[in-house]
Amino acid sequence: MDQEVYPSGEKILQNTENKKIIRHEDFIAGLGKGLSILESFGNGRHRLNISMAAEKTGLTRAAVRRHLLTLEYLGYVEHDGNYFYLSPKVLKFSGAYLSGAPLPKISQPLLNLLTNQTSLIFSVMVLDGSDAVTVARSAAHQQTDRVNPYGLHLGNRLPAHATSSGKILLAHLTTDQRIAWLEKYPLKQMTKYTHSENQLFLQLLQEIKEQDWCYSSEEHELGVHALAVPIYDGYAKVVAALNIVSPTARTTQDYLIKQILPLLQETARELRNVL
Repeated sequence: MDQEVYPSGEKILQNTENKKIIRHEDFIAGLGKGLSILESFGNGRHRLNISMAAEKTGLTRAAVRRHLLTLEYLGYVEHDGNYFYLSPKVLKFSGAYLSGAPLPKISQPLLNLLTNQTSLIFSVMVLDGSDAVTVARSAAHQQTDRVNPYGLHLGNRLPAHATSSGKILLAHLTTDQRIAWLEKYPLKQMTKYTHSENQLFLQLLQEIKEQDWCYSSEEHELGVHALAVPIYDGYAKVVAALNIVSPTARTTQDYLIKQILPLLQETARELRNVL
């Protein structure tokens, strides 16, 4: 967080990601540190020791130790003697969001209908920092023969720059916001098809915004392609992306654009009418 001083001399903190501000005297530093430790667990780092967590968060080993022991006492992490790892209790937070937020609940039946019509997998994703996060995903009675690209599941996080949904969401940021995003989150090469040059990526985002849909092929995972459209709310603001993800061996780009894109666009219009 950045600290600012207003003309009155009052100390103000500003969150660099969401631009929220808070008076210094109202900010609970201990809570912020504890949450930063929880956030240090993620893809590729499910188990952390004190040194690893200290490196991830920038906190001292002593502070990390106290926070992890407190989180263990409260039941949010577990410890095997060497490493700490998240416990199922942390799912209470995601469960509360998914059951209470309107977008996942409203979109779920529409996603299920799309899957019943096409036997493909559909998701709704939102932008969170560098990632596109799955908040709703289609389900059907018979999915035993379906390939599940990306290992998709609720709460799954994918690098925004390498996914169709992520690029849709980035495309609808302002020009200044896109540049600031790139400065904070450098483009990482996921496959040989990933866009990794800033200027070309910015041009691509502008093209995506103008056509209002995005096709992405093998940028995050080889053998997988995807198509996404924006979901607008009643104020014409993009709040999420609706996408289809499929193995390239099963569907073609032409099929996705000609047959599936109209379905995505119609579903997005239905969601706009109720958001």
